[in-house]
Amino acid sequence: MELWLLTIPVILLILLKVYLKMMAGVCKSDKSMEGKVVIITGANSGIGFQTALELAKRKAKVIMACRSVERAQKAAEKIIKSSGNRNVIVQQLDLSSLKSVREFASRIVSSEQRLDVLINNAGATPTPGLHLTEDKLELQFAINHFGHFLLTNLLLDLLKKSAPSRIIVVSSITHLWAKLDLDNLNCEKYVRDPYWIYCSTKLANLLFVRELAKRLDSTNVTVNALHPGGVRTRIARNARWFIKYIIVPIVYPFLKTAKSGAQTTIHLAVSDEVENISGEYFVDCEKYWTSRSAKDDEKARKLWELSEKLTGMSAKESAFPQIS
Repeated sequence: MELWLLTIPVILLILLKVYLKMMAGVCKSDKSMEGKVVIITGANSGIGFQTALELAKRKAKVIMACRSVERAQKAAEKIIKSSGNRNVIVQQLDLSSLKSVREFASRIVSSEQRLDVLINNAGATPTPGLHLTEDKLELQFAINHFGHFLLTNLLLDLLKKSAPSRIIVVSSITHLWAKLDLDNLNCEKYVRDPYWIYCSTKLANLLFVRELAKRLDSTNVTVNALHPGGVRTRIARNARWFIKYIIVPIVYPFLKTAKSGAQTTIHLAVSDEVENISGEYFVDCEKYWTSRSAKDDEKARKLWELSEKLTGMSAKESAFPQIS
């Protein structure tokens, strides 16, 4: 009897794992991406790598925008070998540096005739403490929001030229716990724990998508955000010890593989059914609800204006110079 009681939790955990696997979204589209050009930030590992691999298999020209060229080249070699598609390009991009973002965008505009899909995938969580970039931006906000904000604006003309085209932003369900203080994005007033900063950057992603979708109305360029699910990646490698060594090992068996976590990104990149959908948030390849904070139009507008200011965006660089 006692042995049976001990097996009940094990059975329940197994059933939970099976349920989570069954409920995980899968991209059902078999659409080819031949002739399409795709940029993926942070494509050398995790869901970015799996997204790049799948789109390469669909014959897209894949541009891997990564901070480490060496690691990206090794990842590109694996993708080429697995997909048989040699049109996989590595370009250096450090999202924590506005100079690097501008240099990358300039190279793309000069070398590419079209851009069909921009996937803002890269993300980071640093160790506790104050981390400011060379531009005096808080490191997580620089990588997770400001860098992608600037990059997207600099590439919008090419995306419009290639329309119908798509912008995809990898956010997170952690936006539900975010408190986005627009007066403290760069820890001007106080330093927050990296986890709570991460949550705030993910809320910033959704507000960015909301505002951008309004500005792109009638352009045939869509923008959507997504939560990939809990995924077995290395994003928690700098987390506090109790998260890294206690929480993560407990939940690890129930997390998605990177391949499974990439499915919603792939769905948004290729599926015909989302062709005319913009400004939405997806989970497991389905439209999903967001927090009230993520629907705050006034905050979205203010964040946009502040992002323009903090990235030093000139009127020439902005795709919407006349919009206040």
